[in-house]
Amino acid sequence: MDKKKQIDILSNLISIQSVNDNEARVADYISSLFEPYKNKGVKIERVTYAPKRDNLVVTIGEGKRILGFSGHEDVVDAGDLESWGSDPFVATVRDGKLYGRGATDMKSGLAAVIIAMLDMLEDDSVPRKIKLFATVGEETGEYGAAQLAHEGYADGLDGLIISEPGNAMSEVGFTSKGVIDYIITSIGKGAHSSQPERGINAIDHLIDFANKVKPLMATFDKVDPVLGKLTHVQSIFNGGEQINSVPAKAIMKGNIRTIPEYPNQVIFDALGDLVDKLNRKSGYNLTIEYSFPEEAMPGDENSDFIKLIKKVHDEMFEKPLIANGQTGASDGSEFLHAKGDFSIALLGPGNNTSHQSNEYVEVDVYHKSVEFYKQLAKEFFDQ
Repeated sequence: MDKKKQIDILSNLISIQSVNDNEARVADYISSLFEPYKNKGVKIERVTYAPKRDNLVVTIGEGKRILGFSGHEDVVDAGDLESWGSDPFVATVRDGKLYGRGATDMKSGLAAVIIAMLDMLEDDSVPRKIKLFATVGEETGEYGAAQLAHEGYADGLDGLIISEPGNAMSEVGFTSKGVIDYIITSIGKGAHSSQPERGINAIDHLIDFANKVKPLMATFDKVDPVLGKLTHVQSIFNGGEQINSVPAKAIMKGNIRTIPEYPNQVIFDALGDLVDKLNRKSGYNLTIEYSFPEEAMPGDENSDFIKLIKKVHDEMFEKPLIANGQTGASDGSEFLHAKGDFSIALLGPGNNTSHQSNEYVEVDVYHKSVEFYKQLAKEFFDQ
């Protein structure tokens, strides 16, 4: 595919305003690109998560071994439009960079793997079976990937590369931290502040939890050699109705970034035990819930898959590929639940402008990533 057409495909993806929603339009567009190749055995499956929110699974080629490519269809909000140098939903090329919301995170990576697969179909060079997973909801909880993994679409993979931003194709992630967002709700009893004995102060009880959960999380002190320690932040705290009333309700939210040494269930148990212990006190009524928790993604820098990625990369790029861990979660945290023993790698053309105004991707890196994915597929099945 010529470079102009490659830019057109990325530009069309950026023009679709899939801001935490509306991914079905992205799935429509990707499907339209593969429809002409159905006579070559292409299989297109739409997997609906919710109205206007469709995952897409595209399978090309045949064989027992399966290579997976993945990218998410959603993007974050563009934020302050005045801080952009151009319309965030109109791809704009300036000085060798293509600007737009999702240009780096991660419609450039999604476009690159799509184009690589289309090129293989056009040239009749599909090596064996390759699956594309285009997912919904990655930015708000990876629930599209969770759905695909749960329903078996990723079972039997032998390797999966997710085209998340890789610092302009210079860094491959092979392990990442997990995420636990928790919400603690404290229910008390309202009363006039002049007679506090008639009420139950929900804030006091929430503060009690906050004071105890911090040292509790500090006891999880193992250090992952790549990812470091588990981290915990108390990020939101609010409650009460007005200054002269005993607060009847208070809420606290916290964020924990886990490591493979501590599966999420271990943390759930510890938090649940603390809540149960506090609720045994007179008047306490605390509840805990979780918002789309993600497991840490273990990995091995010395796996055959990562070694192959490094080999292919280093034959195409000037500087050697760096393998590292990532503190942010990705769809990999959900795909690891698929049946089978396979490695997951995070590598795409995006850079560190994710979620920022004037997000961009280097045009040359984008074009080169297409060639990388094609060569990786070929050598993956040559092994």
